Amino acid sequence: MKPESKLPAEDSQNHPLASVDEWDGDLLRRYPQPDQSGSTVDRQAFRDYAAEARPSVKEFYRLNHRHQTIDFVRQKRAQYLSRNRRKMSIWEAMEFLNTLVDDSDPDIDLPQIEHLLQTAEAIRADNRPRWFILAGLIHDLGKILCLWGEPQWAVVGDTFPVGCRFSERIVYSEAFADNPDMQQPQYQTQLGIYQPHCGLDNVLLSWGHDEYLYHVVKDYLPAPALAMIRYHSCYPIHREEAYGYLLNAHDHEMLVWVRDFNQYDLYTKRDERMNVQELRPYYEELISEFFPAEIAW
Repeated sequence: MKPESKLPAEDSQNHPLASVDEWDGDLLRRYPQPDQSGSTVDRQAFRDYAAEARPSVKEFYRLNHRHQTIDFVRQKRAQYLSRNRRKMSIWEAMEFLNTLVDDSDPDIDLPQIEHLLQTAEAIRADNRPRWFILAGLIHDLGKILCLWGEPQWAVVGDTFPVGCRFSERIVYSEAFADNPDMQQPQYQTQLGIYQPHCGLDNVLLSWGHDEYLYHVVKDYLPAPALAMIRYHSCYPIHREEAYGYLLNAHDHEMLVWVRDFNQYDLYTKRDERMNVQELRPYYEELISEFFPAEIAW
């Protein structure tokens, strides 16, 4: 399948990363895999992380934190949540995402579709529910936003609430100094435009592939799978435990699933090739169990 549009040319104003996968790799530096004793990265190590990060990552978050305003989020929701771009199957969307290749990067490791299969196969090997496997397969499909001309900072990156004070637990939180919402008093209180424990369903998160894909698939999957898809990049909440005053009981229940999923999202990428054609029949059958032949994107 040919992409509808080419990936935009790399430039520092939109694409400081060599590819969107560079953000995924940087997450592993920030949250390395726990050792066999189960020890995890402490908060102080997280705060020290910024001093060691590559300039491209710092520039990525400078742009992300500058432009992710509540008005921007509302604009993107209006632009994309009508889901009138095209109709295609889940597998077609995977093939479409596979065209997201940076031609300037000769060292790219695996096609996007193989990264999706790696996550799903790791979940499948652990005998998790079929909907859990499917969530692993599709969780990054929202990155097709890049193929529709969106800049990297509006597709990947840690997500966070807008419309209230930005948490200091957000990576590179100092970069919010240039965000126009910082000049709006109604957005700079702890609760901002929200009520205590209103629940994440009632909170606007920064725009990216998570939120987009959630709205594409929300009619087809159980609540835990949807939470995995919608919040897997929301590291300030599910890893740094910020914004507890916005969460309700349902959120706490769903975040258990998000944290469970996170181990597969972060720690399954490897250089081993996936046999796409051999795996395709299993996954097309799994997809058909939950999705119609085509859905709106």
